[in-house]
Amino acid sequence: MTDPAVLVVGAGPAGLSAARELAVHGVGPVVVVDRESVAGGVPRHCDHTGFGLQDLHRSVTGPAYARHLATRAVNAGADLRLSTTVAEVAPDGSAMLVGPAGIEVVRPTAVLLATGARERPRSARLVPGDRPAGVFTTGQLQQWVLLTDLPVGRRAVVVGAEHVAYSAVLTLRHAGVATVAMVTELPRHQTVPAFAWMTRLGLRVPLLARSRVSALHGHGRLKAVDVTDLVTGTVDRVEADTVVFTGDWVPDNELARRMEVGIERATRGPRTDGWGRTTRAGVLAAGNLVHPGETAGIAAVAGRTAARRLVDDLGRGTRPIAAGLGLTTEWPLVSVVPAVGDPSDLPSRFLVRTGAFTDRRLVVARQGGGEIGRHRLRHSVPNRSLSVPGSLLGAADADGGPVELTLN
Repeated sequence: MTDPAVLVVGAGPAGLSAARELAVHGVGPVVVVDRESVAGGVPRHCDHTGFGLQDLHRSVTGPAYARHLATRAVNAGADLRLSTTVAEVAPDGSAMLVGPAGIEVVRPTAVLLATGARERPRSARLVPGDRPAGVFTTGQLQQWVLLTDLPVGRRAVVVGAEHVAYSAVLTLRHAGVATVAMVTELPRHQTVPAFAWMTRLGLRVPLLARSRVSALHGHGRLKAVDVTDLVTGTVDRVEADTVVFTGDWVPDNELARRMEVGIERATRGPRTDGWGRTTRAGVLAAGNLVHPGETAGIAAVAGRTAARRLVDDLGRGTRPIAAGLGLTTEWPLVSVVPAVGDPSDLPSRFLVRTGAFTDRRLVVARQGGGEIGRHRLRHSVPNRSLSVPGSLLGAADADGGPVELTLN
């Protein structure tokens, strides 16, 4: 293989959008590698509409969206290498690829990491009980139903009430499985009201708020789940042969860690500036690897943004993240992406997340004990990102120390 100008790791929405953007700006060769045999990432097995709103400005199904992004990247000149894993990126920048052709070593000028995120399974959530069949994450369920067409069950409990949980309900319905309950530890759902209304009234799925799945029962096959009311402490046993654990995202950061890229504590993704630069020169990161749990469209836009800045950096020499302003948050805010801001080169927006429902809507930025900016939010919902304009930090002093974001 000819050494690529950019090696993109991950052929999901962020990676494919970045590859296309690089190629149309004359950067080449651009090589995209992915361990899956088909490009497109998670959307390729999400057979419902709603994809493409942020980047394509229209709504299509997940498989159509995945095919569209892959086709655009290839037509622009990107080289897709599927069923291929990046085993290592050495300190000198050389990358070892392991795929159908064997082992190849390439020496890209830059690497763009877009390895995405995954949901934490039952074991990582420490849910006790038996270890029967019938336990899924949303991603496993969607692949089981839409890629392999295997039977699932008859009665399901969905753990979670954010966007992806409602996607799981639709997938179960497609498979002929009745969802008998959705369970969330929070006081209410975290999706848009239309989805919640359709599921509760149209599909007649009850939402058990302030509750937790506390145990699984069944030998060979799941028979029932225990649901504990977090207010009263009472435990109800719900008959179900399927349980789907949704959300609770963690970034696929193994390669980033092996490359000794700085990791952000709050998100567990690479520490980046507003343009995807990491702490290692010539290495960028974008999409749900950086901000796990976003929609495919937001990930695609992030990949495109990182690629546009990389086009400029390749012409001037790649560099690591600037020292910039360190951004921190105070509860109920739990994270901000990017976590580094350069007052002279601010991104158009920051994404913040809250850990609890709150009536407070005013994001206030403070530096050195003084207020430097404020922005009012339309909502404050856990598990959904809140967009804050980059201009919030327009008055920050580059030498004034870290900036703290709070909700008032």
